[in-house]
Amino acid sequence: MDPNRVEEASGKMSGDGDISSVMGFSGFGKKARTFDFDAIFEQTRRTAIERSQRALEERQMTQMEEKGESSKSVKSSVHAQRNKAAAATSRKQESDSSSDSGSDSDSGLIGPPPPPQHTTQDDDDDDDELVGPPLPPGYTGSTAHSDEEDEEGGAQDDDDDDKPVKKIPDTHEITLQHGTKTVSALGLDPSGARLVTGGYDYDVRFWDFAGMDQALQAFRSLQPCDCHQIKSLQYSITGDVILVVSGNAQAKVLDRDGFNVMECVKGDQYIVDMANTKGHTAMLNSGCWHPKIKEEFMTCSNDCTVRTWDLNSEKKHKSVFKPRSFQGKKVTPTCCTYSRDGKLVAAGCQDGTIQIWDRNLSVHTKFHCRQAHTPGSDTSCLSFSYDGVTLASRGGDDTLKMWDIRNFRKPVNVATGLTNYFAMTDCCFSPDDKLLVTGTSVKKNEGNGKLVFFDRTSFQRVYEIEVTDASVVRCLWHPKLNQIMVGTGNGLAKVYYDPVKSHRGAKLCVVKSKRKEKQAETLTQDYIITPHALPMFREARQRSTRKQLEKDRLDPKKSHKPEPPVSGPGRGGRVAAHGGTLSSFIVKNIALDKSDDSNAREAILRHAKDASENPYWVAPAYKETQPEPVFAEESEEDEEADKEPEWKKRKI
Repeated sequence: MDPNRVEEASGKMSGDGDISSVMGFSGFGKKARTFDFDAIFEQTRRTAIERSQRALEERQMTQMEEKGESSKSVKSSVHAQRNKAAAATSRKQESDSSSDSGSDSDSGLIGPPPPPQHTTQDDDDDDDELVGPPLPPGYTGSTAHSDEEDEEGGAQDDDDDDKPVKKIPDTHEITLQHGTKTVSALGLDPSGARLVTGGYDYDVRFWDFAGMDQALQAFRSLQPCDCHQIKSLQYSITGDVILVVSGNAQAKVLDRDGFNVMECVKGDQYIVDMANTKGHTAMLNSGCWHPKIKEEFMTCSNDCTVRTWDLNSEKKHKSVFKPRSFQGKKVTPTCCTYSRDGKLVAAGCQDGTIQIWDRNLSVHTKFHCRQAHTPGSDTSCLSFSYDGVTLASRGGDDTLKMWDIRNFRKPVNVATGLTNYFAMTDCCFSPDDKLLVTGTSVKKNEGNGKLVFFDRTSFQRVYEIEVTDASVVRCLWHPKLNQIMVGTGNGLAKVYYDPVKSHRGAKLCVVKSKRKEKQAETLTQDYIITPHALPMFREARQRSTRKQLEKDRLDPKKSHKPEPPVSGPGRGGRVAAHGGTLSSFIVKNIALDKSDDSNAREAILRHAKDASENPYWVAPAYKETQPEPVFAEESEEDEEADKEPEWKKRKI
């Protein structure tokens, strides 16, 4: 600090005595001292060094006494430490003296004494070994690494990076509860922002990593194919639409929010040549998008065809591939896929063959392997490597095979003992193309399903992850996120990630705390309020029951006296109280009916006199126009003839 400025400030304060008397101290107005933080830190470091030296001395003394070593060695070590301490204090005094000589003019400044200034950097380097807690006994080496050691450590890290197992992101995991049944389909968009899951419960659930919190709830659930199991879900290369393949004959395309964009047409099942139909006629097995053309996708079905479709023309397929056996018979394709460049179409068939066509030539196969897997087993997955040369096949015969399509007769490598109970068990390559991943199946309560990793070169089982106590069906290793998605047989979708090696995805939602449930969100169902349920339409509540009883007395329905029970036999539609059943009532009343309706003529003539005297129905209508009846008088001869017996009349 400049001493001239300090003198000027002190001169100004001497002339202003009133302010000093008011403030209560005489040094008002002097400039405050500035502090050097580096010097303060240096002083703190030296204090820590001295304390560690003392602790080290005491520890060494105790150990020497216990071991019975000579006092000379103890004294030598103590003298050495004391010499270092003395050298440090001498340097401290020299720095203090130099700082005091340079700041004599600042003696009147307010503030704490200035910290000692460090003089050389070499001394600091010498004392670096004493910073921190005391060193363990018998330690003679240096804490700092040499350049050679650093180079060796860097080379070792490079070797670890070269090992593909080190790049597996399995340190952390999250579990998404899809349902209780098998998760048979997984789909992740190219950016890694959204995940879709489908299962045997017919549901398709949408998961948004950026929008989820630690509750891990799906933001949408729907059943796009009614009561059909979901078999495959895949985002297009642009991520704007989703292909849904289910157990019916018509594939669907949904947008990112789950709304219907397209539904493939169903073909005519009575046509023999499947190439002449517009669509599939039987249950679908698999499907996928073209890796280069965003409007094209492919499906395979139990009608023994593989069809390609255009998103803009839903009324007819684009092309048809018909797998055939060695005898030329129809064969059912169980899985299909495109090559990485989109020029080849591959299908795994039920007879154990793998057939590959040129995308533009659908008649004859370009590559054909007759005995890729056991005939009769369902080849569950085909996957091309990122370099486009290698093809991996997951078979229903509990094997995983790797093929070179340039020499397609024999597999390059084979792995056995991989149990497979599902027709959609996946296999995929790692983003660096050095590992091959697949899942294993287990029966209930017979072990855990595993995610198995194979080295692509040696095809050795280099790593495995025990996922859960159910089968591992689907697996997906996203290249951008470096995260592994797994679908299991007990309705779970697990995401494995590494906080350092992975990016975005599951890391976005695990850091968000759960939202507090709002009162409106806790309502399980919406209440429907009818107009007459509102207070303005309600009738006023009666405070007294007497008025209500008076109103009920005036109401003919409410005040109607109940009819008394029938005491005698039942008449007029009312049943008398005789017996407890209808049969007993009928038996008791058969003999009690006084009317005799055996003679119908007499029963009608009983009312003849009343009908003639008091006509009610027909006669009044024709009273004015009806002629009076005129009867012929009967002679005496006719009367006698009527009285003659019948045998006499017959003789005559």
